[in-house]
Formats: sequence, structure tokens, C-alpha cells
Amino acid sequence: MNNHEIDYKLHGDDMQFVEVELDPQETVIAEAGSLMMMDDPIKMETIFGDGSSSQQSGLMGKLLGAGKRVITGESLFMTTFTNEGTGKSHVSFASPYPGKIIPMDLSELDGKLICQKDAFLAAAKGVTVGIEFQKKVGAGFFGGEGFIMQKLEGDGLAFVHAGGTIHKRELTAGESIRVDTGCLVAMTGNIDYNIEYVGGVKTALFGGEGLFFATLRGPGTVWVQSLPFSRLASRIFAAAPERGGSKGEGSIAGGLFDILGGDRNR
Repeated sequence: MNNHEIDYKLHGDDMQFVEVELDPQETVIAEAGSLMMMDDPIKMETIFGDGSSSQQSGLMGKLLGAGKRVITGESLFMTTFTNEGTGKSHVSFASPYPGKIIPMDLSELDGKLICQKDAFLAAAKGVTVGIEFQKKVGAGFFGGEGFIMQKLEGDGLAFVHAGGTIHKRELTAGESIRVDTGCLVAMTGNIDYNIEYVGGVKTALFGGEGLFFATLRGPGTVWVQSLPFSRLASRIFAAAPERGGSKGEGSIAGGLFDILGGDRNR
């Protein structure tokens, strides 16, 4: 294997974190800000790109790897965690919002996984975190996840995070499904991905489901989430007091106090 072999354990249900066990000199890479806790012998280091062997060809190689991450909207940097002790040590990474962490063994997925640009959480050292350009123009201009998605390559473990409940769907050759663009989490590299117009003026304007679907055609595997972060954030934003949402637990009473100008703290 080209990647470090790591063991792991998932904790929690709706607010999960993954605990990774590292043997001496084993390394795991992770997105900046995802660390929850780590044992003392583990050394943390910030690097350009993902630190894979393909990006160790001098300064230009490192800049290219970092530049790819900027295109996907991620930070220039990633963080490595290496066990420099003599025994096993542990490091844990937490989910950024309610949902599930999905372990992905890339050796069982033909060495490639395409996912949302913000889905990647952590991976064994050696997994390449790059970009995947959609070949279809429609997917680029109208896809909810944009023209570019993340591409994970290698033969080791990677951890992907998604919101709500995760549904894994196996598609046979020629079988297709239509998915809300925000609900698409990840797919294997052999899935044909395109964007399809919802159809019908009334449906497009008043359906509340957006103008386009992601059309996924097999063979391959698709992972779908029930609660995209964008959907959760929009509901919270709409309910904020400055946006006209309720300021109290009881919306009717809260609204009455607002009308009368009452101060419940007096």
C-alpha cells in the first residue's frame, strides 16, 4: 500500500467524531480546524496541499497542490498528525455540524472517490486530495455544488462528513436517479454525472426545490445526505430575529411583546 494503514473508531450518533489510532511514525492528514483532541506523543504540522508523494516535487509541486485546494474553496493548508512516540497513540476529529462520518476505503472503490468540496474530513497519509472537473457544461454552470468537486485518490482510508442521515445507493449499469444538487455527498469515479432542468414554469418557480436536479447514472455507488448544511443554514438565517424570525420560545407571545414594545426583562 502507498498509504499509511490506520485504525479508527466512530463515536456518537448525530454529532459524531472519529478516533484514529496511529502506530509509531504513522500519519493522518485532516482539514484545518477539524481537530478535537490528541495524545501527547502526536506531532501536529501545517503543510501546503495534502502532503502526498505527488506533491513533494519541489516548491512548484507544493504550490500546485495548494492551488487546487483554493479552487475548491478550501484553505491553502492542511494539517498532518504524526505519532512520534514508541507506542500506539490516538487523535480525534469532530464533525462540523450534525450528521454522520462515513469511512471510505479507497482500495475498495477503485482508488477514486468524488465528493462535495466541503465533505472531506481526514484521511491516511498518502491519500491525494485534488479537484475533479465535471465534463458536462450544464453541471458546471447550474450544479448546486459548482463546476468543481473534490477528488480523493489512493488506496487508504478517508473520512467524509455529511449532514443528517446518509443513504448509500448502488446503481446498476444504465440505472439512474435524480438528486437535489445539495443532497449529493459523494460518488464513485465511474458514475456519470449531469444536471437536468426540473421542467415546467410553475414547478421551477414555486416548487421550492430549485431549478435543477443532479442526474446520476450507473454503474457505481452514490451517497446522499438528508440535511445539506446549506439547507440548515438557510433555515437558521430565515429564523433569526433581525430577519423577522421569532425572538421568543413562544412565537405568539413573543410577537405580542414586539408589537406592544414590552420588555420581558423588566
